[in-house]
Amino acid sequence: MQRLFVFILFVFAVFACHPVKKVQNIEKAISKKDTAQTVIVTEAPKVDSAAIVKDIMEKVMKRSIDFKTFNAKIKVDYEGAEESEHVTAYLSMIKDSVIYVKIALPPYGVVANVLVTPDSVILIKLKGGKSIQYRSIAYLQDVTQIPFDFTTLQNLIVGNPVFLDSNVVSYKSGNKQLLVLMVGDMFKHLVTLDNVDYRILHSKLDDVDMQRNRTCDITFSNYQPIDNFLFATFRQISVAEKSRLDIFLDFKEFSFNEPLKYTFSVPKKYKVK
Repeated sequence: MQRLFVFILFVFAVFACHPVKKVQNIEKAISKKDTAQTVIVTEAPKVDSAAIVKDIMEKVMKRSIDFKTFNAKIKVDYEGAEESEHVTAYLSMIKDSVIYVKIALPPYGVVANVLVTPDSVILIKLKGGKSIQYRSIAYLQDVTQIPFDFTTLQNLIVGNPVFLDSNVVSYKSGNKQLLVLMVGDMFKHLVTLDNVDYRILHSKLDDVDMQRNRTCDITFSNYQPIDNFLFATFRQISVAEKSRLDIFLDFKEFSFNEPLKYTFSVPKKYKVK
């Protein structure tokens, strides 16, 4: 059951485990993209290029989903080198406040609950020995080994941009796609955008530390309009270092700004671990 808890956090945190297979680096990924009608900046952007980059990033951020509450039913499939899991996550969230997750594992039904607040994580085991684990929000950073907080988690869940950095080192504009490469303290981040509506199509993170060679690919697809936003109802996440893990998130139901569907209280008589 502990593995299941970590697995769920892994799904939402992207880097929850240390998988292991080398994937092509960002520079090769850029070189293999369509180069037709492109503008390439290989040095720090000059004045005119800086204005273009600023405009691009502003358009991306304007398309971030703003919300008060979020509900979702998510089919989660995990495929690793030695094992696979298929679970359903029932999730409700109040922006900047709390995230409730119920984990259902066939044929047992709901086997675990997870409650995350801006400063704490509570893991509740419902099957196979009832217990509760209390952790600080730093637990997410311990599990993911990246600077990870509540805001980053909620943005990952709703599909908003994460780990965007102002240090843009190159960009490439094609007929259908726009590639932006930025380098932060921990990651090189290559973002592929739709060249018309600037929705995120693909995000590739490479560890700056060449000794680790940790990489993560996130593909966003099956966008559906909701209110004034576009929501990616399917995400494929592939993480690699020495082996590879593939996670698929299929949002079967989702809604914004409606009453919470899934909540729970913390049992008082459960064994605390």
